[in-house]
Amino acid sequence: MNTTVQENRTWSTTHRISEEDEAAMTAMRAIVEPNKGRLQGTAARGPFDSIMSRVVAPVGVTFAPDAVGGVSGWWCRPEDARTGQAILHLHGGWFNWGTAQAFRNLVGHIAARTGVEAFVPDYRLAPEHPFPAAIEDVRACYLGLIERGFSKVAITGDSAGGNLALGLLHFAAAQRASGGALPVAAVALSPVTDLALTGASWETRAAADPYFLRSQAAELVRSYLGGHDPADPLASPLYGKLAGLPPIRVYVGDDEVLLDDSLRYVERAVAAGVNARVDVWEGMPHGFLSGIGMLAASKQALDEIGGFLAGRLNPVKLD
Repeated sequence: MNTTVQENRTWSTTHRISEEDEAAMTAMRAIVEPNKGRLQGTAARGPFDSIMSRVVAPVGVTFAPDAVGGVSGWWCRPEDARTGQAILHLHGGWFNWGTAQAFRNLVGHIAARTGVEAFVPDYRLAPEHPFPAAIEDVRACYLGLIERGFSKVAITGDSAGGNLALGLLHFAAAQRASGGALPVAAVALSPVTDLALTGASWETRAAADPYFLRSQAAELVRSYLGGHDPADPLASPLYGKLAGLPPIRVYVGDDEVLLDDSLRYVERAVAAGVNARVDVWEGMPHGFLSGIGMLAASKQALDEIGGFLAGRLNPVKLD
């Protein structure tokens, strides 16, 4: 069983790895580490989708294709979902890979635990559609949900999708000044917040991370940015103005080169007055929530995410 340790900093919590998960991760590393850094370019799209499609299907969730705001994608609909509320989930894949269909099982677990339906858009991918095409698509999709009458929307995203999710919060906060709707909350899973790749964990976690190399990530980022400044807040949420954002929760593995992308973002958000927290999972790699059904850490994290989102979407009113 995983144990939780509260850090001295109030905005960060570390979850210790269980013996069972440690054994499972040792076995997993033996399989994946020989291929570390090999997912590159558009040729990786098929293998990446194949990996994500293996996530165990959630119970009691149905899936349906649709288009929201002119962007195609998939709905993940749990039984007895509350009406008027939705999750917008932005999938990962370093801006170059990933599809809504491949991610629907993972998102279905979040939807089921939250009790509302979730939409996963197929935003345009690089290099065919470089920055800011993906940003334009997720904005259109968010506004499309509002136009459909969803009164409460939560934003979630993983990896590159976490980047887009946090960026979407900035857009919505700016729109709020002119009467636009603000998401009730956001959850980012191992978000890429700094496309300049300046986080110390690119060095300190280089050996521990079983998946990514800095050279690999740098090429994928170049493909996405197409020469655009990586320190532009529109591209890298870490450099944006964070005041006025809704509550944010970030989940990240301690064995990730992207660890500092999460820690630095949450530290800056808290300093700006945002209700933000980061949960760090010992011994876990990037995308560990995909291990639902195999890892206790995955179930615990998904349960916590569902509880947080449900509380924000449908808060309990005290007498």
